[in-house]
Amino acid sequence: MTNWKDPKRYFWFLAALVPLLVMASWLLVEATGLGVFWWLGPLLVFVGMPIIDYLVGIDRTTSAGDAHIDLDRDHPLYKWATYLYVPHQYLSLIFACWLWSGGGWLSMSLTDKFGLMATVGISGGIGINAAHELGHRRVRMEKRLSKLALAQTCYGHFFVEHNRGHHVRVATPEDNASSRLGESFYGFLPRSVIGGMRSAWTLETRRLARLHKSPWTRKNNILNAWLLSAVLFAGLALWFGPTVLPWLVGQAIVGICLLEMANYVQHYGLRRQLLPDGRYERIDIRHSWNCDYLVTNVFLFHLQRHSDHHTNPQRRFAYLRGIDRAPQLPAGYATMFLLAAIPPFWRRVMDPRVISYYGGRIDRAALDPRRKTALLRKYSDRNVVLS
Repeated sequence: MTNWKDPKRYFWFLAALVPLLVMASWLLVEATGLGVFWWLGPLLVFVGMPIIDYLVGIDRTTSAGDAHIDLDRDHPLYKWATYLYVPHQYLSLIFACWLWSGGGWLSMSLTDKFGLMATVGISGGIGINAAHELGHRRVRMEKRLSKLALAQTCYGHFFVEHNRGHHVRVATPEDNASSRLGESFYGFLPRSVIGGMRSAWTLETRRLARLHKSPWTRKNNILNAWLLSAVLFAGLALWFGPTVLPWLVGQAIVGICLLEMANYVQHYGLRRQLLPDGRYERIDIRHSWNCDYLVTNVFLFHLQRHSDHHTNPQRRFAYLRGIDRAPQLPAGYATMFLLAAIPPFWRRVMDPRVISYYGGRIDRAALDPRRKTALLRKYSDRNVVLS
């Protein structure tokens, strides 16, 4: 048994403070009178974080393979780092509703309210990531906290689809959350959202059918998760008035887009190969993009160490390993999200990286069916080796 100690062990609580950006934005506006601080969330994520990632750089520390074995027993702080996200998330959401409904001492313009909506949405989007970590655990309380974290963005079906759909079908044509070479984020977004919902419903109805139950039951994990969101939104509308409903819907959309940007980045162009017996090869580190930029990894509970996560999904975030042999992103998620928002920039950076990873064998990559012919012609014209 290894005695490896996590040098970041107390920094993980910084991630649990992300929802407090809502309060921080209000305090900064109060102190300065500058409405730009309502946009604190987007400013930090899409401006501050890429700069900080660049300055701080790569995290070379990584755990040994067996370091996670006594994690829950000896280091409960890792659980508490994720647990604390949820109450902070709900306090911030309530506070935002108070502000949207006219609370506080500052008059908010329409632009200010949109800025606050974006900041709250980023809190909810990163809340999906906290839910992702909690949803992989076997303890009932952690699964319940996962559903609570998902309620803000009305994305409760993720609880079903991610574990039983995405982790089984990742990097195959059957997985809606695995983006394809040549596919833009804007083409991927509806495919992933709609396909994920359909897949989750199919998986859950099949589970209930095996138990001889109708899908229209309170034991349906999708229905009870969506009901939780409906109760949350209705309760906030009764408390603060219906004026908060458009802002609640808007922040949920922001959170969903943030999560789907992560999905888009994590598996872009990567494909598990089909074996002669008709099955796909076993999930491996080769089927997820890895990234070891320190600061973003701290604030995202090591989500960027995605290669190890898919090969060891039950391993808690703190002990996920950085693996040099895995395909590597050129920058942290915040920077990659900016690139994904501008498809020509994204393709310029990532398409050659995918082709290079497959040694020029573009036929081994995950190709967007709508652009397959154009991609094959484009890269064959550049002397790419094709089978």
